[in-house]
Amino acid sequence: MNKIGIDLGGTKIEGILTDENYNDIARKRIPTNQDEGYSSILESIKNLVLELSQESDNKVSIGICTPGALSLDSGLIKNSNTQCLIGRDLQNDLKNTLHCDIFIENDANCFALAEAKLGAGKNSNLVFGVIMGTGVGGGIIIDGKIHNGRTNIAGEWGHHCLHTGGNSCYCGNKGCVETYISGPALEKNWSLLSDLNQSLPEIIQNSNNPNFDNWKKSFLNNFALSLSNVIDILDPDMIVLGGGVSNIDFLYDEGKSAVYEKVFSDIVDTPIVKNELGDSAGVFGACML
Repeated sequence: MNKIGIDLGGTKIEGILTDENYNDIARKRIPTNQDEGYSSILESIKNLVLELSQESDNKVSIGICTPGALSLDSGLIKNSNTQCLIGRDLQNDLKNTLHCDIFIENDANCFALAEAKLGAGKNSNLVFGVIMGTGVGGGIIIDGKIHNGRTNIAGEWGHHCLHTGGNSCYCGNKGCVETYISGPALEKNWSLLSDLNQSLPEIIQNSNNPNFDNWKKSFLNNFALSLSNVIDILDPDMIVLGGGVSNIDFLYDEGKSAVYEKVFSDIVDTPIVKNELGDSAGVFGACML
């Protein structure tokens, strides 16, 4: 059986068709256009799946990775930063549209699963996969399987409270990790410090700016606080970083050292590494569902 994986992102939807060994047969990316609403996203996924299916001579399984998670109580999407998905029955809507079973999982879990099986986390028993991009998420892989937890929110480190009474978050709470080390949060902090509206890559290239050191210090402190908490709780064999923010080189030396300083242990050697599958990890994880 061939496999179709769909990665539903905030700005793009990527689809891939693979064989049973996850070798590419076909792939395509289209814009999400989430401002056009839920119905538009549903139609885009349907058309992408049908297009990829035409490239397969065999029956296919279909996995979807999405921001947010399925509520075990209602089956509806919850906790999604693509807010038009919240409260929607995406799994059954796609099942009724495509007339086949649909497997759905959180995007960070799919990222972590793919990296644990095919990427940087191979041969590690406990992998914590991190997405730092438009939002912040995490996935826990134990012995090659996703650990979802009792209510399907395991790994949601982006919404643990980093600073009591801190930045407001779309989830309704304040001080969430996502409001400090996501791409938009880092760009917002830079704008406040420098009066410049720049993208994250532009900020990194602007290291001669007199405000850069303060921006970087704040970033590293929040990165260290949030990941040291994860290490204290999970003690993983490896942490794999993904998302656009993971492309910042200083996270793997200065960032790692900052994390180690805050971990509650006399021995701290947790590998903190960059992903190997790039921004296609999600679709491979979706194929594995």
